[in-house]
Amino acid sequence: MKKFLLLAFLLLPAMLMAKTQKLESFDQVMDALKEGKTVKAVFYYKDCQLISDNEIEEESVDAIGGMKIDTWEYFAKMSIRNKEAFVVCSTAKMIANPKGKGYVYNYVKIKIKETGKVKITANYVDSVTHEETMTENFFTEINKGEVGAAHFFAVD
Repeated sequence: MKKFLLLAFLLLPAMLMAKTQKLESFDQVMDALKEGKTVKAVFYYKDCQLISDNEIEEESVDAIGGMKIDTWEYFAKMSIRNKEAFVVCSTAKMIANPKGKGYVYNYVKIKIKETGKVKITANYVDSVTHEETMTENFFTEINKGEVGAAHFFAVD
């Protein structure tokens, strides 16, 4: 028990000193990912352009979402006939449908282009039938202070 307390006491300062670094460009996001750092994303959907059911909406939903980027793929310019380099990542979590219609998988995919543009795709997939029940695409860019609704952070 004494060894455990000593170890906890020695590790506490290191845990408290973990730093969060704001990432404000595609290169900063890619550098953090390539270094194996934990990268987290926070999206302010109300500040994005929303396309729902292939129609541009006048207003976006007043919601905030976030995800940890732990699985990702990078595609260099022209590697798959793409004009720009980009990185993609996704996650799926089961949630209670906000509209009260049982449980759905909330699938979120993001694509970050080398220009700093970000596309966030949100899908609800029925947990039983696996039918897609909602698709929304949000468009923004990496936040650089006043501009951009996609915020990225690296945690050391």
